[in-house]
Amino acid sequence: MAFGRRRQAEEPEKGTEAQAEPAEAAEEAPAKAESPEGGPWDSEDSFPEIQRLDFGALQVPVAPGLGFQVNIEPTQVDAEGNPTDGRPVAVLVQYEESAMQLQVFAAPKRSGIWEDVRRETARDIEEEAKGQTQEGEGPFGPELLAMVPAALTEEVLAEMPQEVREQIPAEFVEQGWAPQIIRFLGVDGPRWFLQAVVQGAAIEDEEQWQVLEDVLRGVVVHRGDAPMPPRDLLELKIPKEFSEAGQEDGEAAEGEENFNPFERGPEITEVR
Repeated sequence: MAFGRRRQAEEPEKGTEAQAEPAEAAEEAPAKAESPEGGPWDSEDSFPEIQRLDFGALQVPVAPGLGFQVNIEPTQVDAEGNPTDGRPVAVLVQYEESAMQLQVFAAPKRSGIWEDVRRETARDIEEEAKGQTQEGEGPFGPELLAMVPAALTEEVLAEMPQEVREQIPAEFVEQGWAPQIIRFLGVDGPRWFLQAVVQGAAIEDEEQWQVLEDVLRGVVVHRGDAPMPPRDLLELKIPKEFSEAGQEDGEAAEGEENFNPFERGPEITEVR
């Protein structure tokens, strides 16, 4: 089975040309987190100092054109089942028509868990979602590409922009579903495991994927010293910039006058 995605066997070296660009040109260029090869990083590593949002266990690079969401898992509900409290469980990085969800988990001290997680994810997709999977090699090592059926109900179609609806083949609309490609990447770090799930145009569009890849390479993981069972989510938090960006007057916090990563605005979503 082949899903048709191009692989990057070799990447040209990046960094020197970008550093030579003037600041004005950089603002008009596609978003890139200016981190060299080598990441994601552990907080104990010597990592490059670039601008990042502090999500607690995850420090995520910011760059022009990026949008961010925090996925919230409800922990308390009222009598009617509406969530009254919750905890952040994932960070969603958005760029144009692409999105990358980031989650970080505790892992054993002496072994990684990506091989087991990858195998279990493939089994769940094939058995429960009735999808297809294939393994491959990517810039971060072994990864998983999945094709799953996505529902195209009247409600889903109604929420789509008209230009998107018009591009959906008539046969998909008639059958009520369309194939959706999802890319799973994993990185085993010291006592942590970082998973990235990519959807949208970046599956095929090399420029949009490069933006997300640069973000992933610039992530810093703060594991902490507390003992945790493997696969438990590391604690995330909502960055202070989210509330600051939401202020009606739009004034930046003191010392952050030039901070503006939210061209599309910060959002908080719930995981049901």
